[in-house]
Amino acid sequence: MAQDGLSYRDAGVDIDAGNRLVDLIKPLVKATARPGADADIGGFGGVFDLKAAGFADPLLIATTDGVGTKLKIAIDTGVHDTIGIDLVAMCVNDLVVQGAEPLLFLDYFATGRLAPEVGAHIVAGIARACKEAGCALIGGETAEMPGMYKDGDYDLAGFSLGAVERGDLLPRKDVAPGDVILGLASAGVHSNGYSLVRRIVERSGLGWSDPAPFQPDHALGAALLTPTRLYVKSVLSVIRSTGSVKALAHITGGGITENLPRVLPKGTLARIDLTNLMVPPVFRWLATVGAVAPEEMLRAFNCGVGMAVVVPAEEEEAVADAFADQGECVIRLGVIEPGEGAAHVAYEGATDFRFAS
Repeated sequence: MAQDGLSYRDAGVDIDAGNRLVDLIKPLVKATARPGADADIGGFGGVFDLKAAGFADPLLIATTDGVGTKLKIAIDTGVHDTIGIDLVAMCVNDLVVQGAEPLLFLDYFATGRLAPEVGAHIVAGIARACKEAGCALIGGETAEMPGMYKDGDYDLAGFSLGAVERGDLLPRKDVAPGDVILGLASAGVHSNGYSLVRRIVERSGLGWSDPAPFQPDHALGAALLTPTRLYVKSVLSVIRSTGSVKALAHITGGGITENLPRVLPKGTLARIDLTNLMVPPVFRWLATVGAVAPEEMLRAFNCGVGMAVVVPAEEEEAVADAFADQGECVIRLGVIEPGEGAAHVAYEGATDFRFAS
């Protein structure tokens, strides 16, 4: 007996749903157009014109990143409109620490069964962040992969390209003992450490819809989905207006402990004064409920500092004021001192991670 013929839809892939998603996101993508890119989608590749963007002798910087298991909270809560902001921020914040202006962004969205409206919410967040960062969303890939992902599950990856004039690349070679380290406040947990966050939430016995103990006017899931802060506009503005930024470190997984040494020269250490750290309530709650040791908190999370900035001591006040004018909350983290061997962080003082309910 002849069997009925199969279609791609029978196998779990709906081409029509993919086309509907493209139609939904076209105006979102178009809104991210900037000099150098028209942000149209539909071709096989995106084009960017560096000359039209105003660069004379640029170096290109490329980054890629994801959102990690923060995605599980978005999936479990059904809140999909901010996770795309995280995706862009994780990439473009890595560009700007090298002094680069983000130019373009591409995304990869993989799911078990495509729900066009969910995809549109995700891309809306991506487009919103691209617009804020000044980069064009010039394309991406949507992959419907039944059998690889469960229905409702999805994964995201982002890819960004930036440019910096050859003489403006960071970190500068004159980073040295005596320089001051400033910190720019984070918006919360950002997009790292969520495997630990989720374990702590399990231990707490709370559900995603319960009030967040550290932010009672928000549900726990919504509070933990607070998107990663975008530092592009403020950092580029201060780099250009002061000429005094020597180095920047995006404080992601590994915290200050692992990320700050990446931009310091061999034979130096960053002495961080923990008494200056302004720890947001979310981290105090995580540390208390999870019984997480302070040194582990500082290595797993940003603990309230999303970006570290190295400046000459004599320019500390001017740079701090410039960041404040851009809406950033600035603290003095510490100083660079002579050290031995590979660059590393040394902490002094203490910060209280206890949460008072």
